[in-house]
Amino acid sequence: MKKGVLIIISGPSGSGKGTVVKALPNNKDYALSISVTTRTPREGERDEVDYFFRTQEAFERMRDNDELLEHASFVGNFYGTPRFYVEQKINEGKTVVLEIEVNGALQVKEKYPDSVLIFLMPPSLNELKNRLIGRGTEDMDTIERRFKRAQDEITLIDQYDYLVVNDEVQNAVDKINLIVTAEQMKPKRSLHIINTFKGVV
Repeated sequence: MKKGVLIIISGPSGSGKGTVVKALPNNKDYALSISVTTRTPREGERDEVDYFFRTQEAFERMRDNDELLEHASFVGNFYGTPRFYVEQKINEGKTVVLEIEVNGALQVKEKYPDSVLIFLMPPSLNELKNRLIGRGTEDMDTIERRFKRAQDEITLIDQYDYLVVNDEVQNAVDKINLIVTAEQMKPKRSLHIINTFKGVV
């Protein structure tokens, strides 16, 4: 069976990662990974749908048992990617999409060198700050910390495979779909087809 592709979408807070990922095709070929976090749910978020919301103690047990592909601490909360779900979907031939922060993406890349890293960013830093303020979910001190973190993360773009500017959600989704299609057609991901031709004169 053809193995799936691990797509990692990350970028600064306010880049629109969550919105873009939710707008990706909802079909049998895609599997959206769900992160584990210790932060409290925002309005409308559901446990085991948007995130696996866990206590810090439960998160630490998962980390210590090597049940997370990556983990990080950000603005006083912990985030991580559950290993079992990702590996299961890849083996089923799915395109697994991880929406994680930059350092986490680079951690996963070390464990899965064939993973595809996509950096999502807004058209400008001014637009980024406006988006963070427009959320209305955090105080200015937290927003300033997120903005400073975003400036640091942008310096890591050259470690990514692709850069997608999120000027309009559907445009960003279309570009990501093109990237996925191109990656699926690479010979290294189609060895099951190539092997059927070996020995054929």
